[in-house]
Amino acid sequence: MLRLGWVNVVIAAGVLTSVIALGGCGQFSPPYLKPLSAQTSALLAEKGMSEQSPILVRIFKSESELEVWKAKDDGRFYHFKTYPICDWSGKLGPKINQGDRQTPEGFYLVSAPQMNPKSKYYLAFNLGFPNSYDRAYGRTGADIMVHGDCKSSGCYAMTDGVVEEIYILAREALAGGQESFQVQAYPFRMTTANLARHKSEQWYEFWRNLKEGYDYFEVTRRPPKVDVCDKRYLINASFVGGATPSPVGACPAYERLPVQAAPRIRLQEASAKSKGRTADAGGLGKPLGSWFGLTFGPPKAPVYQAFTLGPATPATPVPTPTKPVKAKAKPAATATAAK
Repeated sequence: MLRLGWVNVVIAAGVLTSVIALGGCGQFSPPYLKPLSAQTSALLAEKGMSEQSPILVRIFKSESELEVWKAKDDGRFYHFKTYPICDWSGKLGPKINQGDRQTPEGFYLVSAPQMNPKSKYYLAFNLGFPNSYDRAYGRTGADIMVHGDCKSSGCYAMTDGVVEEIYILAREALAGGQESFQVQAYPFRMTTANLARHKSEQWYEFWRNLKEGYDYFEVTRRPPKVDVCDKRYLINASFVGGATPSPVGACPAYERLPVQAAPRIRLQEASAKSKGRTADAGGLGKPLGSWFGLTFGPPKAPVYQAFTLGPATPATPVPTPTKPVKAKAKPAATATAAK
């Protein structure tokens, strides 16, 4: 009887060990391999979106918000969700030099090689700074990310829970065939009123140039085609004879592409969603994590090539920056835009 008792104990211990091991294998998986939560999947379905449809990201510094937009079968993008940015460093305006702790502004592309599943800041993706516009001004820097951990020294930092969901949405869109997704990084929501509040600031002309891309997306709900020439962003243009523009040279002859406005109902919905939300006139609307030093825990198809900025590469010597030359084409509309 005694011997039989010991045998039973050994067998029971072995079974318990196996259960624990199996349970561990099923319970723990790397964050970058996780599926979307059931709640997020349900929201996608509710909005008529699929996990692998293309995405577009918009960032607003002053409001400390990051938006994810998803494409539907008509090729237009629809607002999916707005996420709080936990922390960003620097002030309003573009990133200039390596080590200035400034978060960038402009139009960027993110492809699969820029996804960082093993970031020391939980999960991350590289914005691709400097792009061809930045390099035209001799701007320097590298490894500018959207990442977790709620700590920023030149990046857009989210809580781990928030960046996990954004990362999975981006991962699934790239896996679904989107070659790269566009990130539009703005100082604030680029309404005419907001821009007027900053008319006396150093970067006013740069922000006016950014507003052209902002307005295009607000009207069409499609990613703007973005080129760089004459040291400025050129939005929605086709170069005559297939000419290739130089970021630092004069723009070749070009024609504006047709603008197909989104149906009025979509614009009304977007207006209602952002009604009453404007950037502050003097302050920066910085996230709470920045002011108090707090880190918050996480809350418990077709391919669309957006634009042609070129890959991020090390900076090369360029002439001393000069004021961007205004485009000779018809000025962009003064519609508001950005969510």
